[in-house]
Amino acid sequence: MTPALLGSFLAMMTTGVPVAIAMAGSALVYVLLTGDTPPFVVVHRMISGIDSFPLLAVPFFIFAGNLMNNAGITNRIYDFALALVGWLKGGLGHVNIIGSVIFAGMSGTAIADAAGLGTIEIKAMRDKGYDLGFSVGVTAASATLGPIIPPSLPFVIYATMANVSVGQLFLAGILPGVVMAVLMMLTVAWYAHKYKWGGDVRFEWARIGKALVELAVVVGFPLAMWGAVSAGMPFNYALGAGLALLFLADWRFKFDAVMPIMTPILLIGGMSTGVFTPTEGAIAACVWALVLGLVWYRTMTWKMLAKVSMDTIETTVTVMFIVAAASIFGWLLTATRVTDMVALWVLSFTHSPWVFLLLANLLMLFVGCFLEPTAAILILVPVLLPVVQQLGIDPVHFGLVMVLNLMIGLLHPPMGMVLFVLARVANLSIEKTTMAIVPWLIPLLLSLALITYVPPIAMWLPHLLMH
Repeated sequence: MTPALLGSFLAMMTTGVPVAIAMAGSALVYVLLTGDTPPFVVVHRMISGIDSFPLLAVPFFIFAGNLMNNAGITNRIYDFALALVGWLKGGLGHVNIIGSVIFAGMSGTAIADAAGLGTIEIKAMRDKGYDLGFSVGVTAASATLGPIIPPSLPFVIYATMANVSVGQLFLAGILPGVVMAVLMMLTVAWYAHKYKWGGDVRFEWARIGKALVELAVVVGFPLAMWGAVSAGMPFNYALGAGLALLFLADWRFKFDAVMPIMTPILLIGGMSTGVFTPTEGAIAACVWALVLGLVWYRTMTWKMLAKVSMDTIETTVTVMFIVAAASIFGWLLTATRVTDMVALWVLSFTHSPWVFLLLANLLMLFVGCFLEPTAAILILVPVLLPVVQQLGIDPVHFGLVMVLNLMIGLLHPPMGMVLFVLARVANLSIEKTTMAIVPWLIPLLLSLALITYVPPIAMWLPHLLMH
């Protein structure tokens, strides 16, 4: 009866049925055809699939990202990035990437990055005379940083399915995100050299100095906290004093982006020191975003907050329904021994982790073109994780590789959501938007190869801070 499960799933998918309904529907078809299990099991397993403490982080991370995206934070991030790297050759291209690195630490999704910062960046680049194709391409590539640099919604989903630490996954994404950003900035520099572009703002020591001071404050905050705690100060006292000084400095010097950039710093610091779990960290991120939007910057109204809350509810329901449907589908894949058969087939073909990772990358790149990342993670993890464990591959490292593959898939037709968002923002056809993105696959695929075959890039920070 295994063909009935997979066959009905593929049949529903090819006829345009949404992936969540296709997974739940094929599970119901299988249960009805076998007759061994009461149909109520489908509902029971779906409810059990979302009855998970780590999944509580999902709505809170979505809420925090929506708050940051609607509280005027994007303009501050853009201004900071412009002051920091706008004077380089191909300035706004570099600004685009640095802005995405910063915004990735708040949104956790590629689509929020493309829709939020992308609108500002593409308009600014168009006004400065940049080719529209280049503007769309660099915006699409940099949007993939959203789920790689923590916090990350796909990491939470993967951690729940693979039973690994969310905190380790968050730490694993930091250095790979930096590697991706550097390769993208080198690509911008190549374009700038080829077309003889200059900078987009004048090099001024005052502007650069202010941006460097902001950067020093962001880097210095966790170092000062570590020093205070090492000297014997209780962590809660050190955090309270540090935040008080931070707000005082921001009030005195009118920093552009220090407070928003502190979001991932506080999140990672709290999880790595054991102050709160990832779920509690998601709540802390929401509280921080509310303080900035409602109290500190006063850029968010209660009406906007109500709209953000409703958008969060809508997105959360969609994600959770996919998780629920995938839980029964994955359970049946395991019960029918499909995962065992896949593992045996792969291991009969190769026992080399490097060959398996190559095959897995090709599979995930292909699947990412057709499935939304959450659904793809929920389908692929039960199938591939047994092989990963038997070959001795670290599941945290593999989770990062999987998410990066699926983010690249967001840039491709027929189901690439980032592709559709940017086509609408730039008022371009899907075909022209796709061609604009193609050259940027080079730094993305090079990043994927480095992160796949040089595991310390991903695993150095988790091993350093969480062991």
